[in-house]
Amino acid sequence: MSRRTTILLDEDVYRRLVDESLRRYQTTRAMSKVANELLKTAFKGEVNILNLISSKKVAKTSVKEFEEFRRELSKRLES
Repeated sequence: MSRRTTILLDEDVYRRLVDESLRRYQTTRAMSKVANELLKTAFKGEVNILNLISSKKVAKTSVKEFEEFRRELSKRLES
């Protein structure tokens, strides 16, 4: 069931929504459909991330190993 609502969009977000609607459906009348599709995809991604965070971890590491890894990664990113 669809619900009607009003949202305020920043100009750049609005422009991207218009562009995406034109790209997908060749009309701006499909903006609601595009917004729904994009929001569903974003929410699904959020659920996937939350599931990943709360899932059982397969790798085990000590605090010392993690700190060594973090230092090495920082060195690589700085150079």
